[in-house]
Amino acid sequence: QVQLVESGGDSVAPGGWLRLSCVASGSTADLIYMAWFRQAPGKEREAIAAIHTGGNPTFYGDNVEDRFTIFRINTYTISLELTSLRPDDTGMYYCAASRSWSAVRQRVIKRAAFDYWGPGTQVTVSS
Repeated sequence: QVQLVESGGDSVAPGGWLRLSCVASGSTADLIYMAWFRQAPGKEREAIAAIHTGGNPTFYGDNVEDRFTIFRINTYTISLELTSLRPDDTGMYYCAASRSWSAVRQRVIKRAAFDYWGPGTQVTVSS
């Protein structure tokens, strides 16, 4: 089993920034991808970004602008930097991990292929 724990969520004003972190522990040796997803109130969970556990390559969801950057701290710790935050960035941000190469296909992040999920960290953007 793999355990994922996110941190860094907070309430910020529009235009602010946050850095989220995720640490994977347990049986991590076979993990291939780690990723961030977001679920806004009343909406489906959407992919934000994914990264190979080796640090490269990185992939971003279709609706993600260049305000967000995913990077690796070490093999099983990743971060997501959120800049120029807007109210519509509000939501629960989840870290996920996958043992499957099919978790990213043709640069598309496949939510269903992620086996492990953290409990999430809340980001609220409000004035």
